Amino acid sequence: MGRTTDQGAPQDTLTVKDNRTGKIYTVPIADNSIQATAFKAVKAPFKQGERPENETDKGLRIADKGYLNTAVMRSEITYIDGEAGILRYRGYPIEQLALHSNHLETAYLLLYGSLPTKDQATLFEEEVLHHGVVHSDAEQFFRSFRYDAHPMAMLTSAFAYLGSYYAEANPSLQGMYILSSLLGWLTPGTDDILCTGQTLYTKGSPESLAIMDKQILRLIGKATTLAAMAYRVRQGRDFVTPPTGLSYTGSFLYQMDHLGQENYVPNPVLERALDVLFLLHADHELNASSTTVLQTGSSLVDPYSAIAAGCASLYGPLHGGANEAVIRMLISIGKPENVPAFLEAVKRREKVLSGFGHRVYKTSDPRSFIVRKTADEVFKVTGRDELLETAMALHDAAMKDEYFTSRKLAPNVDFCGLIYRAMGFPLDFFPVLFAVPRVVGWLAHWRQMMLQDGGVKIWRPRQIYVGEGKREYVPVDQRVAVEGPKKTPSPIVHSGITKRTMLADFKGKAVAKL
Repeated sequence: MGRTTDQGAPQDTLTVKDNRTGKIYTVPIADNSIQATAFKAVKAPFKQGERPENETDKGLRIADKGYLNTAVMRSEITYIDGEAGILRYRGYPIEQLALHSNHLETAYLLLYGSLPTKDQATLFEEEVLHHGVVHSDAEQFFRSFRYDAHPMAMLTSAFAYLGSYYAEANPSLQGMYILSSLLGWLTPGTDDILCTGQTLYTKGSPESLAIMDKQILRLIGKATTLAAMAYRVRQGRDFVTPPTGLSYTGSFLYQMDHLGQENYVPNPVLERALDVLFLLHADHELNASSTTVLQTGSSLVDPYSAIAAGCASLYGPLHGGANEAVIRMLISIGKPENVPAFLEAVKRREKVLSGFGHRVYKTSDPRSFIVRKTADEVFKVTGRDELLETAMALHDAAMKDEYFTSRKLAPNVDFCGLIYRAMGFPLDFFPVLFAVPRVVGWLAHWRQMMLQDGGVKIWRPRQIYVGEGKREYVPVDQRVAVEGPKKTPSPIVHSGITKRTMLADFKGKAVAKL
């Protein structure tokens, strides 16, 4: 790729000059992107005294902490234009889908690329709801958690546990064939046999697709059931078998709330509101949790383990915990008249403003307008949340303040926590209400990666090693202690049984050395 002149370089290429060597490189541009591996050809001799760990002679590395400008795959699923406030699922604007579609129809769209016909939608919904029932052993699994366990800890564990039932869905448990060249029991010249576990989801055959799609139906169908079971554990209630004849979100509400009433039917306004919020949260391109699912899935692990990993990622306060953070912020503000003082504290970096700004959107999150409309409909039946006036005062004040507008801190979808609160969900259940619909997006990206051209490559990013160079081992009696913050374990303060045991005398007690 290296040359000494850039004359005659074709269009749709990037010309790079390495000032260390004077060489010029031409890198092809496709779909407004370049291959990072192209820069492996940009090599240079080591400078005097340069660390060998820099690997300068092995090509240039691309540093991108936090994936700020790294595209890890080609996708046909979700498009976001953060500058213009655009979000589309498979080309359809989110505003149109929220108005005309429903969560399961949109799930079909995200997974398979087109809106289903009436018959296709009916069959898909029937299959999803049919797979909502879990094994009776699941009750014992959920009862093993403490009554105060966080529901996201239970849900994350439950997704991984679910995979233990389906050996046919786990590539690691499939029969493995040794390469014929190692055994020599096949006819000479016969192609090597690929491991069946490695092609379980990547082969694209009718049999492979059938196994894949069945796991997708199981995961989407059981997501609400597992979430409802986590909820009922916290409430100290018996578990409820998924009902028949209700919608996806109607069944979810039924499983959470039914206490034996005859002909129990959830409120249709709350049912529709939850469906809209599920649709809005179904996918959001390669966010942290979706990327985690793909990173995990790239090892060709079973989809249940990959979804569990995504659920764990979403558990974090910078991701799925944001809704909860908004409500806690509003509670701390209290009344609308306290908003100005709060915003001044934010400017002084004494307080954190949650629910505004987004890693992707530099203007208003398009979902926020739908959330606001949905909130109005919910409040008509539940009553206005006491924090609504505070939220609106915060919104109006921030949107008029140059400090926030210049930083493009517009309201985002995290204000949907007000709806969840009005519907009576506890704060720590908010991330679960985010994770359940996001299972659809996770699976859509996982399915796309499994079926992509060229197969699946395990994700193995590079690092820039800045640690010690080669060191010789030092015997323990010759070492000099290295101390200081971050360089030694933090001291542990013991209490309770451990503290009293440390003060007691007993046979075999170790004597601390001074």
